[in-house]
Amino acid sequence: MARKLLRTVGFILVMTFAAASAPAWAADNGAVSVLYAGSLVNLMEHSVGPAFKKATGLDFQGYAAGSNKIANEIKGKLRRGDVFISASPKVNGALMGDANGNHVTWYVDFARSPLMIGYNPRSKFAKDFKTKRWDKVLQEPGIRIGRTDPKLDPKGAFTVQMVAKASELYRQPDLVRKILGAPENPAQVLPEETLVGRLQSGQLDAGFFYSTETSDLKIPAVAPEAALHAQADYTLTILADAPNAGAAAKFVGFLLSKQGEALLKAHGIDVVKPAVTGNLLTMPASVQAMVEAPAR
Repeated sequence: MARKLLRTVGFILVMTFAAASAPAWAADNGAVSVLYAGSLVNLMEHSVGPAFKKATGLDFQGYAAGSNKIANEIKGKLRRGDVFISASPKVNGALMGDANGNHVTWYVDFARSPLMIGYNPRSKFAKDFKTKRWDKVLQEPGIRIGRTDPKLDPKGAFTVQMVAKASELYRQPDLVRKILGAPENPAQVLPEETLVGRLQSGQLDAGFFYSTETSDLKIPAVAPEAALHAQADYTLTILADAPNAGAAAKFVGFLLSKQGEALLKAHGIDVVKPAVTGNLLTMPASVQAMVEAPAR
């Protein structure tokens, strides 16, 4: 009896040591929590999530919001997740380093999506978008415009920057005021994850969207001049305190795989060669093998 007890205790100690010695990214509890930019709602919830579950058997749990908003929630310890997908590399910088909590130690730049002006085809202003320059239509009386908060979402900041550039290009000093009003104009600024729905339901006549949203959901859109070009630069990372880092590594690997790439392209996203910024040594080996090492 004593020998059996000793063997049992020994087995438990060995297993405990093995678990403690295993790399953090080896954990896997059957689900992955992905915090992602609100412009990717349709892609993540209706395409990537279901495909990932089918391929791996792991559940997909998504949370969508403006990239800066998510970063603020992570930094403030108001939200935890395994994977973070941002629409701008700059957002990751706010989560890197000792001063920012070291929530992010690396991130991968993997996709692009240009900023467009999308409009409701049933709007009374729809015909004007086909015959007039976009900025002139957005100045017409009564038009309802939607955009995101420039403080909480890169798309909102890109919108303000693009209209400011248009003001110079078209030599209209008051263009920003006429189209957008104040930067945080409550009549226009909406949560990113609700903007598309507001346009489709007829609550908005037009808005600023990434091409993945307009292409994916068949929203008619106008591309601004090349000189006004702005775009989402999508990045992804496994958060340093990911509760389920094993599933996170599988998700990142899936999104960077040929199947993941095909899904991105099908949703109007321009795929680029994955390149990592940050500490390559803190990445799971499975992800390291799929990305380009940082320049030296």
